Amino acid sequence: MEQRQLGRSGIAVPPIVFGGNIFGWTADEAASHRLLDRLVEVGLNAIDTADVYSYWVPGHQGGESEAIIGSWLAKRGNRDKVKIFTKVGMRMGNGRSGLSRAWIEEEIDASLKRLNTDHVDLYQAHKDDPDTPLEETLETFARLIKAGKVRAIGASNYSAPRLAEALAVSAKLGLPRYETLQPLYNLMDRAEFEAGLGPLCEKEQIGVINYYALASGFLSGKYRSEADFGKSKRGAGMAKYLTPRGHKVLDALDAVARARGATPAQVAVAWLLAKPAVTAPIASATSEAQIDDLVKAASLKLGAAEVAALDAASA
Repeated sequence: MEQRQLGRSGIAVPPIVFGGNIFGWTADEAASHRLLDRLVEVGLNAIDTADVYSYWVPGHQGGESEAIIGSWLAKRGNRDKVKIFTKVGMRMGNGRSGLSRAWIEEEIDASLKRLNTDHVDLYQAHKDDPDTPLEETLETFARLIKAGKVRAIGASNYSAPRLAEALAVSAKLGLPRYETLQPLYNLMDRAEFEAGLGPLCEKEQIGVINYYALASGFLSGKYRSEADFGKSKRGAGMAKYLTPRGHKVLDALDAVARARGATPAQVAVAWLLAKPAVTAPIASATSEAQIDDLVKAASLKLGAAEVAALDAASA
C-alpha cells in the first residue's frame, strides 16, 4: 500500500484514512472488530475516531467508538500495526466541550483509557473554540506531546483565517503546530475548501484528511431518487444533494466508472486523491466488500481529462 506523509509530522499513512464514526453506530462491536481485522489485512491501517462518537445514538454519551477500538486492540495486541487518530472539543453527553486546558487534559486521559493505549498518533481539535485563547489550547497540546501521549496535532472544521492565526501563534511561541486539517471536502462540497483552506494547506505543507469523502454515501450512486432514501440511516440527508447538479455529478461518475471498470465510489475517492492539496480522504465501510472497494479506490489513478470532466460536472 502506498504511504503518504501527513504534513510535516513524520507520520506516514495509506491513501485512505478509515472513518471510525461507524463503530458503535452502524456497526456493533463484533462487526467493528471484523472490519478492523480486515483493514489491517489490506493495509488501510490509519483509523480516525473522536471522543464524541457516537453521542448522537440514543442512550450513548460519547466514547463508544474509542471503546470498541480499545477492546479490539486489547484482544489483538497489535497497537503497533495501526495509526490511531482521535479528536476533542465537541459537546459530550455530560455537556462538556471546548478546547480549554482543563478539558483537553481530562479528555485525553479518558480517550487513552477507552482506546487501551498510552498514546495517539494524531490528536485533533474537533472544532474551533472561540472562547479559549489559541495560546492556551496549543500550549496544552504541546504538553501532551512532551508527555508522550500524543505524536502530532491537527485541526478539524477550522476556517482558513482561524487556521492561519493558529499557525502564527505556534510559530511566534515556538509551539507544535497543527500538522493536519480535517475539513469537509468532496465532489458535492467544494467551495469553502477550495477558496481558502486548500491553498493555505498547500502553502504551509499541512496534511489534509478530509471527511465525508463520499458525501455521506451520495457519491456511491445508491441514492438516485427519493425512493432510495430508506437504504440507510444516512438516507434522510440525501435530499440536499439530489439536485440537478447532483445528477450531473452522478452521470459524470458513471461515465468514468464505466470507462475504467470501476465503481462511482472508487472514482469519487480517486478524484480527491488527484487533488494536490489532499493527503488521504476519510471514508467508512460497513462490510468487507466495501473495504475492498476502498482498496481499489486507493490505487485508481485518474487522467487529467477525467479529473477535468468531474470538475466541470461538480462546479
